[in-house]
Amino acid sequence: MLRRCCLLLAFIGVGYAQTSAPSFAERLVQAAMERTKHTVRYDPAYVRLDYPGGDVPADTGVCTDEVIRSYRKLGIDLQKLVHEDMKRAFAAYPKRWGLSSTDKNIDHRRVPNLQTFFKRRGASLPVTQNAADYRPGDLITCTVPVNLPHIAIVVPAPDGGTTPWIVHNIGQGPKCENRLFEFPLTGHYRFHPRTD
Repeated sequence: MLRRCCLLLAFIGVGYAQTSAPSFAERLVQAAMERTKHTVRYDPAYVRLDYPGGDVPADTGVCTDEVIRSYRKLGIDLQKLVHEDMKRAFAAYPKRWGLSSTDKNIDHRRVPNLQTFFKRRGASLPVTQNAADYRPGDLITCTVPVNLPHIAIVVPAPDGGTTPWIVHNIGQGPKCENRLFEFPLTGHYRFHPRTD
């Protein structure tokens, strides 16, 4: 009887530990929300970066840098992942910038390249106008005036509403805002790679 109780308690303990650990999506949301505490001047300047793990100065950045920094908090280096994938399949990536080869300083900081990378990783989901389709930890891309690609991380609505909010940098630094459907959506992604 004692052995059975110990086994039951051990089983309950294991189950509790598994359900109490935050999911990848929850940790990504936490990382994104933490980014809103930083003062970041919007600056799209080309910067030479270390590789891997390179970043622009902490007080500067654009929309992609908020995504990159949030994933890095979880041990995922999009600079390295995008660079390696572009080296393998350069022809699959957009040619908007007149490049004939990869550039580890900027490739991962371009929204169209991130879109291509996420699609190639099987992380692409349908774009809809249904708020319930967008889960915390998802990514969305959209087009902001005048025809600029933009990316953001979906987070729960802090006001308890049913439409999720987004964390993004659209020019005033990282913010959590109710703007999920404000601009025409061009992509919806759920990129939750294993980190163990």
